[in-house]
Amino acid sequence: MALRAAAVAALVVVLWAGVASAAVYEVGDKTGWTIMGNPDYAAWASSKKFHLGDTVVFTYNKQFHDVLAVSKADYKNCGASKPMATWSTGNDSVVLNTTGHHYFLCGFPGHCAAGQKVDIRVASSAAPSESPSAAPSPTPSGSKPSGGATTAPSPHPNAAPKALSASSVAATVAASLLSLAVAMLA
Repeated sequence: MALRAAAVAALVVVLWAGVASAAVYEVGDKTGWTIMGNPDYAAWASSKKFHLGDTVVFTYNKQFHDVLAVSKADYKNCGASKPMATWSTGNDSVVLNTTGHHYFLCGFPGHCAAGQKVDIRVASSAAPSESPSAAPSPTPSGSKPSGGATTAPSPHPNAAPKALSASSVAATVAASLLSLAVAMLA
């Protein structure tokens, strides 16, 4: 009976380690993704520390806004003609699954120039979560966006490798304990 309790405890640790570390951020906090009130998305992003596995949520009126993942050059120039991914539901979650910069802007004419763009930098050390990315979702036109659908754009070839995190070590130890407990019960 004690072995079963140990096995259950190990399973709980494994499940906890996988989900407890990732954070969810609403872009613009209570303001959301808009041009109303001239939100400062650069200040918002610089006030956060993003890690691998975190999720950013874009909340907006889909009749007036959308979200495009773009290259650095398109971000700087507000270029919306070649997005790597597009979201347009009004409540879009993007998992940050690579380190480095992730550039987003609104593709509606004039919105990016008015400041509706954000550069989210994911730290390259101490990744709190190695959570899998969400499954791709189609765009309104029915075609799947390039660049990973609901995930962040692909890393640059010189992106830093994922760092070993405390939660991944804990998950590995817990999985080993669970395997040992199962083997002992058999």
